[in-house]
Amino acid sequence: MDLNRATIIGRLTRDPELRSLPSGRSVASFSVATNRQWTDANGQKQKQVEYHNIVVWSKLAETANQYLRKGSRLYVEGHLQTREWTGQDGNKRTRTEIVCDNFIMLDGRPSDGSFSAPAASGSAPAASTYSPVAGPSEVIEEEIKVEDIPF
Repeated sequence: MDLNRATIIGRLTRDPELRSLPSGRSVASFSVATNRQWTDANGQKQKQVEYHNIVVWSKLAETANQYLRKGSRLYVEGHLQTREWTGQDGNKRTRTEIVCDNFIMLDGRPSDGSFSAPAASGSAPAASTYSPVAGPSEVIEEEIKVEDIPF
């Protein structure tokens, strides 16, 4: 049995870019940064940032374009895909991306309806869950609990 699954939590490094294909299908792309911290053998704190290219299709792409902004905190589920092409300079290029099947916005929704980083508070912000089958009008509000995260 094979498994190609990617799950990340991080922050958008840029606003999503939405395009429409000649077929009319929408595709959005953006990048998410994840941070890793550890203490090395010498007791020094180390930090590493990874940047992940994300591709989102159809209604989910339109939702991402509408609600996500640079700096938004996001949970992304999908699978890895590597594309190959020849650049204008004739060189072969490759790019590995996460093709997003679902995402959860981890920043709360402010009372004015806009999306931004939540203000500091004692309670966890509500998260909006979007799935490829649910449109923007079908938002499910729920509170994220640490014990519900699958890792």
